[in-house]
Amino acid sequence: MRIPKLASVFLLVLCLIVYLTYVKKHIDISTPSDSKDHIQSRNGKDELCHSEVGDLNKSNFLYGIMFDAGSTGTRIHVFKFNKTPNEAPKLAHETFKAIKPGLSPYADDPEKCTAGIQELLNVAKEIVPCDLWKSTPLVLKATAGLRLLPGEKAKQLLDKVKDIFQASPFLSREDCVGIMDGSDEGISAWITVNFLIGSLHGLEQNTVGMLDLGGGSTQITFSPQDEKTIQTSPIDYITSFQMFSNTFSLYSHSYLGLGLMSARLAVFGGIEGMPLEEGKTLLSPCLAPGYEEQWEHAEVVYTIKGQKAGEPIYESCYSKVEKMLYRKVKKAEEVKDMDFYAFSYYYDRAVDIGIIDEKTGGNVKVEDYEAAARKVCKSMETDQGENPFLCLDLTYIAALLQELGFPKDKVLKLARKIDNVETSWALGATFHYIESLHKH
Repeated sequence: MRIPKLASVFLLVLCLIVYLTYVKKHIDISTPSDSKDHIQSRNGKDELCHSEVGDLNKSNFLYGIMFDAGSTGTRIHVFKFNKTPNEAPKLAHETFKAIKPGLSPYADDPEKCTAGIQELLNVAKEIVPCDLWKSTPLVLKATAGLRLLPGEKAKQLLDKVKDIFQASPFLSREDCVGIMDGSDEGISAWITVNFLIGSLHGLEQNTVGMLDLGGGSTQITFSPQDEKTIQTSPIDYITSFQMFSNTFSLYSHSYLGLGLMSARLAVFGGIEGMPLEEGKTLLSPCLAPGYEEQWEHAEVVYTIKGQKAGEPIYESCYSKVEKMLYRKVKKAEEVKDMDFYAFSYYYDRAVDIGIIDEKTGGNVKVEDYEAAARKVCKSMETDQGENPFLCLDLTYIAALLQELGFPKDKVLKLARKIDNVETSWALGATFHYIESLHKH
């Protein structure tokens, strides 16, 4: 029996449809859930875009991008948060990358910073899904490195970064770049630490204090429990802010010039930013007898020299440190009864003397720094050792902590990371910025 011509055509078309459906299904299965699309940025250029097609719960996430422009390098933190109704968001993941040098070396030619900033922006583009780019805030905060530059040079650098940010596809407002105030740095680091240990997620705020010792400044931040602290402290030491539907009151102060490198210079008898006259040297009892070298601080080179052998080094050095610190630091009485985390050079010097593990950190007593200072300074009377500044640094740290109100038997927690997240100010500053966006 012959099949009618119309039926033959119909059968052929049906077979073709079945075949194409089969092929399409297999192509869909073999395609990764993460695809690359093109999206147009504000400078009119096409951007290669990472899109999480397979993530059905993408609306439960939000992202924040924070650039930390420090004195030695520029770092990017890309934070991914889980949204939680009526609660503080929870950190799902952090992506981190650092490049050297920082922005400061480009002060005379800001255009040269472009390549490094773009390299870090490409990290963010790989991590943040492209359909969230326009709602993901992009911010750069500069710290000590730019604070030390002349105002106009710092402004030109920041303006260049701002141009790059505003040409990117991310959310960049007029305040997307700026130099961070020392107190803001302390408050943001306090938010980071307390967020990571879970102190900000409940009604009971059993928070910890924060100590940071940088190169140019040092910060102390804590939540006062004693009304007397609030009443007797200088008005600019007390601040309050709202976050996660809570109000936080903090004691926070940044001592500019009392960071470890600035303190070294002050103990040596130098003045910040002022070169010595030709042929002049800085003599110090905190250095080994016979030691003489060139030392650079804030782009000024100094010739420093140890005094001749005589009095014990520790006692002589401690006396110099004590005089330098005289009436420069305010004691906060209640800190002796509070838990504190300490970072930066507090951590580094504890690693140097072997009292904590470099990767995991640990607990240190104030008197541990003092005991190590006595030992190192004593050994320098006969051998200057591998680190000529270690005697001074440890002596200064021990003296500074006691001036801030910490007794010798006070235990401090030292950590670089909590739950695998850097304990820097970046996370806290990102939270603060996202909160400000919601308010507006």
